[in-house]
Amino acid sequence: MLERAALALRARRFAEAEQLAAEVLRANRTDTAAASMLARALLAQNRGEEAIAPLEKAARRTGDPDIEMLLGAALGSAGRREEAIEQLRRTTARRPPFLPAFQELAGQLAKAGRVDEAIAVVESGLASAPEAIDLQLDLARLHLSRNARSKARAVLLKARESAPGRPDILTALARVLLLEGDYAAAADAYRHALAHRPDDAMTRADLAACLLEMGQRDAGEANLRSAFRSGPQLLGRATHALAASSHGRFFFRPSAVAKFLRGEPG
Repeated sequence: MLERAALALRARRFAEAEQLAAEVLRANRTDTAAASMLARALLAQNRGEEAIAPLEKAARRTGDPDIEMLLGAALGSAGRREEAIEQLRRTTARRPPFLPAFQELAGQLAKAGRVDEAIAVVESGLASAPEAIDLQLDLARLHLSRNARSKARAVLLKARESAPGRPDILTALARVLLLEGDYAAAADAYRHALAHRPDDAMTRADLAACLLEMGQRDAGEANLRSAFRSGPQLLGRATHALAASSHGRFFFRPSAVAKFLRGEPG
């Protein structure tokens, strides 16, 4: 049943995962894995407050850092931000360090507008685990939120050396390069990301924006049309790419943009 719950979580069938994990817990109240899965399913459904009580019991009983980290996430989800931060600070003080707790604490601090503290938390995690790619990626995103593009780029270049095939690193680096106006290098990074995830419509739309800025209108518009075929949720991104580019197009109505992207005469 736990295996089925784990599969449901990975497939984003959160209600099913919740039901299965709850059944396991009813049979065995001390099952830490079931408590963890139940909490993750509830958090994914924005019902973090319901996860607090079972997580508190499991944390007192086991002292498991993953349970403590989830408790911090649940407290934050329920709007109890300061309690969440204090809980997560205790978890990040553990040795050996539990790196997901550093990520969660940094996220909670960033949501509270305390970005400098969030950066310090991630850097302290990296001091213990310098090769932690996920922490490097979080650090770059925090720098970018401060518009510290040179710092973000330096972190991402180092991360790319360690994990050259990770699309999330490539797209984050491409985003920095795009903001800096280095459209050719950004387009190259987006192409490498698409080689790993060819169905990533948002990345394809971002590539299209680079191509339009480079004056490659036909290729840019072809990529926008390909991205738009993935779903109407890409209409806004495609419209912005067309309107904001120095080599794009302007439309008076969203319906006209959609018609253009579908290749219909207008």
